[in-house]
Amino acid sequence: MPPKKRWNWEQADWPNFSHVAAKLEPLEHQFLHQAGVLTGAIKHIGTEDRNALTVQLVSNEALKTSEIEGEILNRESLQSSIRRNFGLASDDRKISPAEQGIAEMMADLYHHFAAPLTDESLFGWHRMLMMGRRDMKAIGAYRTDETAMQVVSGAIHAPKVHFEAPPSKTLPKEMKRFLAWFNETAPGGKTPLAPLTRAGIAHLYFVSIHPFEDGNGRIGRALSEKALSQALQQPTLIALSQVINNRRKAYYDWLEKSNQQNEITGWLSYFAGTILEGQVFTQKMIDLLITKAKFFGRFKAQLNPRQEKVISRMFREEPAGFKGGLSAENYIHITKTSRATATRDLQELVQINALTRTGNLKSTRYYLNLDLAQYKA
Repeated sequence: MPPKKRWNWEQADWPNFSHVAAKLEPLEHQFLHQAGVLTGAIKHIGTEDRNALTVQLVSNEALKTSEIEGEILNRESLQSSIRRNFGLASDDRKISPAEQGIAEMMADLYHHFAAPLTDESLFGWHRMLMMGRRDMKAIGAYRTDETAMQVVSGAIHAPKVHFEAPPSKTLPKEMKRFLAWFNETAPGGKTPLAPLTRAGIAHLYFVSIHPFEDGNGRIGRALSEKALSQALQQPTLIALSQVINNRRKAYYDWLEKSNQQNEITGWLSYFAGTILEGQVFTQKMIDLLITKAKFFGRFKAQLNPRQEKVISRMFREEPAGFKGGLSAENYIHITKTSRATATRDLQELVQINALTRTGNLKSTRYYLNLDLAQYKA
């Protein structure tokens, strides 16, 4: 019989996480450099476009942080709810409790990132996330169940235990220590830490305690974003959950590798790389928004309402784009028009160089012509 696993919180050095700082230093420098580039790029965007970018990035993070946990939400509803939470014009569509809750949490994170972390602020996030839930004992409070909190997979008769959290009776002590650590390692705190290092430890430390019945992963990722925002003294708008969700298995593999020891250089290097990739994704979104403004500046007067609607939809699908390109069927579905009209509209878009075309007949696909050189004033 194999020996029983000893989790990180069961070991003598818990929670004194250790790492080789020299391995993180180049990544920390890269993070600060890229943050400066992002800040500079955003300054070149008008207020309306900046609001649109904020809504898009915040709603995308809300969508992806939920998707990581297997919860699929509606993008349009999320964006509508986030616009309301940011005081921007929105439609009157009905929003589900799950979408409303995550939207409220992301807006609170955005607006109050600088505030110290407290039990009450975590409880508030948890109430938002669990909005509409009726299947939980403790909402807006730490778990109290005496049974072990385990992360498991596999068959019921032979489950694989990936992690077991500290017993609920220890949570008051564990969370008091965690909150003190988080606030003391903030910029201006007693023992400030470098941004990527603090964000990575915060996430692993919190999910190792696993203080809530549900929602620990989403709150853990929000804590990383709070740590990064505090370091930059402004909301980060980093696509962290987007990148994690793209490679979800690697994320869970690294968490599992790191929950049986407190030397976490490997975890911090992985997580830092994820944050840096999230910055790159955000930069692409900013570049795309600038490109969109130039694109419409050149072509808007030549577009009919159907063409403008499809072009706007194509920009919403970027940077990934329509899988395999836009087809005539896509155009018909989006505009609810006839095939003949769709064919004529698409031909016109190619003629004015707004779209490029590949393939023939049923294999014909269309792509935005994003050659920036064409759109210079």
